[in-house]
Amino acid sequence: MTEDTVHVMTAWQARRATMTRLIGKRPLNTIVVLLLTLIVGAALFGPALVPHDPMQSNASDALKPPSAIHWFGTDELGRDVFSRVVVATRLDLIISLAAVFLSLIVGSAIGAIAGYYGGWFDRVSGRLIDTIMAFPLFVLAMGIVATAGNSIPNIIYATAIINLPFYARLARAEVATRREAGYVQAARLCGNRNPQILLFHIVPNILPTLAVQASLNMGWAILNAAGLSFIGLGVRPPTPEWGIMVAQGAGFIVSGEWWVILFPGLVLMLAIFTFNLAGDMLRDLLDPRKRPT
Repeated sequence: MTEDTVHVMTAWQARRATMTRLIGKRPLNTIVVLLLTLIVGAALFGPALVPHDPMQSNASDALKPPSAIHWFGTDELGRDVFSRVVVATRLDLIISLAAVFLSLIVGSAIGAIAGYYGGWFDRVSGRLIDTIMAFPLFVLAMGIVATAGNSIPNIIYATAIINLPFYARLARAEVATRREAGYVQAARLCGNRNPQILLFHIVPNILPTLAVQASLNMGWAILNAAGLSFIGLGVRPPTPEWGIMVAQGAGFIVSGEWWVILFPGLVLMLAIFTFNLAGDMLRDLLDPRKRPT
């Protein structure tokens, strides 16, 4: 067994011990882990396990309350709400994951280059980020989707654009504080060029901070995608999606069919809640001060 393998195993054991310690001290983290596992499991296996076809309508079963056959009741077309909620998990997670990944890569690259080199690129990218931040972000996403068309790729691009400033500013600040650090100076003395230093020495040190930001942005990305669908600029019916289901169920509250909006809205709230708390847990896990001694 090599020395590098021993270091990797030791680091993994430290991470596992920290996770166990965090869960033991904060029982809420246990709930977060269970909810996160449930959401990911529903996205991966839900479409194959749901009891009913989420697209099949049946006029005779329209607006039936929750029962043993339809756990979350049925909607105005007789479709099973539970099956539609579960199947919608995959689409909402795909949209949010793709948007967060895209904004993480592009925003971090812009911020890292601006923070390390400065100069005209820093000024131009700074003005670009300020321009994006000058708009209310959801309104900007609405404008992008309304202009480009409400397809799933355009929803992803719009969500990525409004999240881009978070990563650009964070990466710029982190890189700017590290570009004259001791290990960077040592890398220069060893003959490394600036791109090598930035990519192989500085960026790995700021990845934990960016990972926490990405986890926190997952909840916002899900809410943004659902919000666009709610106002008719997101995923198009009859595709199962949480925002569409909430919008369609809003009209039945007055007449007493509360389940049509309650369960999609509740699952949407739990997903946002879970990813926000997962970001806090990840931040604690990556904080060296909270590692067991």
